[in-house]
Amino acid sequence: MAGIALTIAGSDSSGGAGIQADLKTFCAFGVYGASVITALTAQNTQGVSGIVELPPEFVGAQYDAVVSDLDVGAAKTGMLAESAIIDVVAQRLRAHPLPWVIVDPVMVATSGDVLLHRAAVDSMRATILPLASLVTPNMREAEVLTGNSVRNPAQMREAAQALVAMGAHAALVKGGHLEGDEALDIFYDGRAVREFRAPRVSRAAIHGAGCTLSAAIAACLARGDELFEAIGAAKRFVTRAIESAPPLGHGATPLNHLLRETPSN
Repeated sequence: MAGIALTIAGSDSSGGAGIQADLKTFCAFGVYGASVITALTAQNTQGVSGIVELPPEFVGAQYDAVVSDLDVGAAKTGMLAESAIIDVVAQRLRAHPLPWVIVDPVMVATSGDVLLHRAAVDSMRATILPLASLVTPNMREAEVLTGNSVRNPAQMREAAQALVAMGAHAALVKGGHLEGDEALDIFYDGRAVREFRAPRVSRAAIHGAGCTLSAAIAACLARGDELFEAIGAAKRFVTRAIESAPPLGHGATPLNHLLRETPSN
């Protein structure tokens, strides 16, 4: 066992995203996975039919139980749902800091269903972003967080820089919805801009790619990888997981989490 990673996120009953995708991704990288569940969803590949948010104090109790016993090397956040949960998670991360915190600012499911209350966006900006070792928004999430248009690579760079100015230690703005033969993500850490590219895999719709990417980054950091190395390995894993995605369900295709990480060369 190479390390311990923690996911703080919602449950996806279909297994394609959320806690379930995160734990499967941790396993793929040989990392032990622990979890703090923030919300339960009734969902499948076609959409979300119900959400139950857990009491914030119980979310905090889960975190306390995990970190008081396990040597967590990295954590990732996913669906935080509402302001009270965001505030509790931020309080716990400040009280019991972890070496790495990857923030995936989950706002809307692939199906279009809203997973974060609009009123909670300010809480995310104010309390979670300053605790993020890395924040990993897609283009739409970057628009919501920064208040600026994010439609092309130049605007992605500006968004990454704005997110760092807002308090995140580093940002990776994902360009999965750009057109072209490559999937481009843009990184900024306050010093330099860096691009991460991979061949674009042609799929009508994919379920859980963002969760999987942030979980893979957290897994790599938990086992001791450097940040650039972790992002590169995670992007390669997601590309392979999309390429080999099984034809499950009648909506957006879940990724293949049964892969094992392969060396970069």
